[in-house]
Amino acid sequence: MVSIRSATLNDVPLLMTFFHEFAAYEQLSTLITEEQLLKDRFGSSPKFRVLIAETDGLPAGYALFFDCYSSLQGHGIFLEDLFVRPPFRGKRVGRALLAHVARITEETNSFGIMFNVLDWNTRAIEFYRRIGATFLDDWKTVCLKQKAVHDLASEE
Repeated sequence: MVSIRSATLNDVPLLMTFFHEFAAYEQLSTLITEEQLLKDRFGSSPKFRVLIAETDGLPAGYALFFDCYSSLQGHGIFLEDLFVRPPFRGKRVGRALLAHVARITEETNSFGIMFNVLDWNTRAIEFYRRIGATFLDDWKTVCLKQKAVHDLASEE
């Protein structure tokens, strides 16, 4: 049976492990430190929320999400990460996490849940199609990173 709970301060080491596992799966690197996680999630002004899924008391996955706002649709939820550890995949853990986020979305009268998926992650794409997700193929995800942000911010 899958149980879902909010992450607590005691979960910081587990969350760091999850983040590194997720980054390895997505073939990306992670730069977040434990200190940054502590401040950004458990500090005086939390920037995001995290749910942890457990199966038979074992940590099986997590969902990390935050509030977003659309000038066209209003308040929404942005799902940054949905990760299930390999031994727990195919056992409805991801679906349980996403269902919990969906309940929060409804409780807050939000327009929906926005998220990204890498184009090579066919298993995730198929999952999202099965649950009725709309793919916004005409939109491109854009990110200004450190140097670009610095250069732009330095302009007068």
